[in-house]
Amino acid sequence: MDEYIGIVKLFTGTFAPRGWLFCNGQLLQIQQYSAVYAILGTQFGGDGITTFGLPNLQGNVPVGAGTLNNITYVQGEKGGNTKVTLLATNIPAHTHTGTGKISVSASNSTEQVPQEGNSFGAPGSMVSRVFTPTLGFVAATPTVNLASNITTGATVNTVPTEPVSVLQPYTAMNYIICIEGIFPPRP
Repeated sequence: MDEYIGIVKLFTGTFAPRGWLFCNGQLLQIQQYSAVYAILGTQFGGDGITTFGLPNLQGNVPVGAGTLNNITYVQGEKGGNTKVTLLATNIPAHTHTGTGKISVSASNSTEQVPQEGNSFGAPGSMVSRVFTPTLGFVAATPTVNLASNITTGATVNTVPTEPVSVLQPYTAMNYIICIEGIFPPRP
């Protein structure tokens, strides 16, 4: 079946069939591919004197040229990102809340690392008129609850500084462009 020169198709093969090339952005010689150049021009690259470029659809998604929702897409234009760094203006203000209880035990601290059910322990002890500090937490029954059912809330407008991926799920295939066939007639 003859195709119009310049038609782009998805192709699941690992080679470009005769009369087709991969849409990988390669530069071609105008003299050798004058019919293809007459259709594409330099919208995908090249100097327009000796070379012109094919569209590069490796890792890119084609989008229809034109205007939609006040955004104009010019044929041959490249755009978009695979990652975006979020700004405070991208995230609406919101509140994080939590509940908890702070308790203290009169027992000396015995643990360096808190565990579920631990209390803050006494910070040290006097031994022969020498104060010996200990670290933090104890598994003993709490003596006093300093606060119960604490509810905190804060308006948060901070964002991560690392870019986040905006890449949609994909399956990679090859795009090919017809370089030998019927020259498309103008209307």
